[in-house]
Amino acid sequence: MNYRHAYHAGNFADCMKHALLARILLHLGQKEAAFRVIDTHAGIGLYDLGGVEAGKTLEWEAGIGRLQTPLEGEAENLLAPYREVLAAVRARFGDAFYPGSPMVADHMLRRHDRAIFVEKHPADVRTLEARFERDRRIKVIELDGWTALKAMIPPVERRGVVLIDPPFEVEGELVHLAQALVEARRKWNGGVFAGWYPIKDPAETEEFADILRRAEVPKILRLELFVDRTDEPNRLNGCGLVVINPPWKLAQEAEVLLPALAERLARGTHAGFRCDWLAGE
Repeated sequence: MNYRHAYHAGNFADCMKHALLARILLHLGQKEAAFRVIDTHAGIGLYDLGGVEAGKTLEWEAGIGRLQTPLEGEAENLLAPYREVLAAVRARFGDAFYPGSPMVADHMLRRHDRAIFVEKHPADVRTLEARFERDRRIKVIELDGWTALKAMIPPVERRGVVLIDPPFEVEGELVHLAQALVEARRKWNGGVFAGWYPIKDPAETEEFADILRRAEVPKILRLELFVDRTDEPNRLNGCGLVVINPPWKLAQEAEVLLPALAERLARGTHAGFRCDWLAGE
């Protein structure tokens, strides 16, 4: 449990992940029936970009720092739910603060929706509990995220999204993510499952994709963002979000949003994106 997201909050990967999460939540909220959000590796929910940790890496400057001006055309419209979350957080806490996925979910839940935020690190759990102690829609649980994933689905609402965003500190965690996604989908075939992953060595991410292709699970959408060339496997060159049972417009939206983000967040001239189906209907 050495990973501390405070050093990386607001970087390009957060921008991609949270913008897409906001789109998923927006679509879920377009039907009246309640939905549930399960965040298996929730972190502390809110990050001070002016703090010591963020100040040591300054990763946010090449992430959310580059999104202070609007994107072009329809891409900016698709970014609107994410922008609204950012604005709400800044109005409440100050301009230096950045929302983690729990804060994104909190802002987009309706009165009858519910969320469970799971975190393993004891100190982070206390912080997360303090943030949401007055919100009766939200429950914070101290538990290993992989254990929680097995125990908490399907929820009583029968609609919702599970975000799986592990720290990738343990060897083989990318394979573990693929296997966990497949198992979870079989337990809750109507749920939306979003698994985030880093892209360093393309061979590893292709192995991950192959596991999902062979799983005989329908409707698996792969979304990837590259901010640099992929021939340096010792650095984070991009990130991905694989979505099982995505909202039906998400692929079309990603085809517009991801290239705009890649252009804005690129380190050099090798940025790009991928939006394809690992499994269809």
